[in-house]
Amino acid sequence: MSQTRLGELVGVTFQQIQKYEKGANRISAARMQQLAEALEVGLEYFYAKGLAGRAVAGFAEAAPQGFPAAVASARSEGLKLNRAFARIRDPKVRASVIALVESLAASDADAIGGEHVR
Repeated sequence: MSQTRLGELVGVTFQQIQKYEKGANRISAARMQQLAEALEVGLEYFYAKGLAGRAVAGFAEAAPQGFPAAVASARSEGLKLNRAFARIRDPKVRASVIALVESLAASDADAIGGEHVR
């Protein structure tokens, strides 16, 4: 896809796309979401090595250790979970949700003989 076409899809000029690629300009989360949708990739693509096994220019920042692909994916359950969790205002409820999810993950890991991830 050309830089011009990508710019048209996300509402910026091809020059702006070049600046994003070179890392000259920062990209907002909303713009990165638009880029992922236009390129038909998940957000994790921008944080991991590219499909050819090389870092993607301008987006080569490594994903945090243990960052699950489900959370990074634009079309994932993880994104829905994060958005819903962010809307919970009560700290006690948030702590309860975390405890519940950790308990479910531990039970699932035990069932398949996996490791616990925190």
